[in-house]
Amino acid sequence: MTRKIAVLPGDGIGPEVIAEAVKVLERLRRDFGLKIEMETEPVGGTAYDLHHHPLPVATLRLAEAADAVLLGAVGGVKWDMLPRELRPEKALLGLRSDLKLFANLRPAILYPQLASASTLKPEVVAGLDLLIVRELTGDIYFGEPRGVRTLANGERQGFNTMVYAEHEVERVARVAFDAARKRRKKLCSVEKANVLETSGLWREVVIRVAGDYPDVELSHMYVDNAAMQLVRAPKQFDVIVTGNIFGDILSDEAAMLTGSIGMLPSASLDSANKGMYEPIHGSAPDIAGKGIANPLATILSAGMMLRYTLNEPTLADRIERAVSKVLDQGLRTGDIHTEGTKKVGTAEMGNAVAAALEK
Repeated sequence: MTRKIAVLPGDGIGPEVIAEAVKVLERLRRDFGLKIEMETEPVGGTAYDLHHHPLPVATLRLAEAADAVLLGAVGGVKWDMLPRELRPEKALLGLRSDLKLFANLRPAILYPQLASASTLKPEVVAGLDLLIVRELTGDIYFGEPRGVRTLANGERQGFNTMVYAEHEVERVARVAFDAARKRRKKLCSVEKANVLETSGLWREVVIRVAGDYPDVELSHMYVDNAAMQLVRAPKQFDVIVTGNIFGDILSDEAAMLTGSIGMLPSASLDSANKGMYEPIHGSAPDIAGKGIANPLATILSAGMMLRYTLNEPTLADRIERAVSKVLDQGLRTGDIHTEGTKKVGTAEMGNAVAAALEK
């Protein structure tokens, strides 16, 4: 059966890194029997420029009809002055909400070849392999009421609501427990239960769900301590499960443990494992069009798509081995370049990965 992939390049470096992931997928289709078809639509600021909305109807319909979505990046200073509801980032929130993508999986793996690219000492990060499971459709990003109001004294006040229902916590907790069960059977739940009622409920629900996973060791950590521990001793973690805003921050912190945010893929899944796959980095408008962006996170995101949604684990493994092989060859984009390695551009890195897929 041929599976349909919605390709949404987005803004900034999005089209550049997506082109390299598509190149890899095309090679898998041509040489290794991957049965997919790909269709492209604009999203984010680019879509606003074309259709006066960051998530046009045609883009949303394509995403709904597809088996999986491959996304580049959205945003840029060019669109910062738009009304909030028309900014590129609203497209991301709209896709997550409409497609019910509640579980965001963000692996942070330090490839041995990049140990020297991390800003932390090699002995602290060598062998790092952790997974952050972030709840994606609740919390303060979606909670109501929200807005800006004027107080009686004339001063303006901004307000947002952090809110979670029990079922929202339970379903993402089960995703995290299932993931931990397939790894080292350790799960750390991160919240702020000492001061936030929302987090208190979160902890209660996670403890209740843990009863169905007696083989998984559950621990709890306040988010401020977790942020410190990720830098002090990151290898103590296996799987971390946390809410939307805490996960947003911690996963970016974890990215830098690996040497570059340009190395980390992500998957956002619904209850049936339909997913949206994207690098966790942004649109980087300052380097857009220069051909120097690191495409590996996007290529690895395509690998996650093969693993989680398309049920092609062998081809997913092939992508991951190809990336490792290219790093063994000493090829590096500027963000991971160190002395003694060869600096290459976006397309050259993509070409090398595609070539390394060969049997």
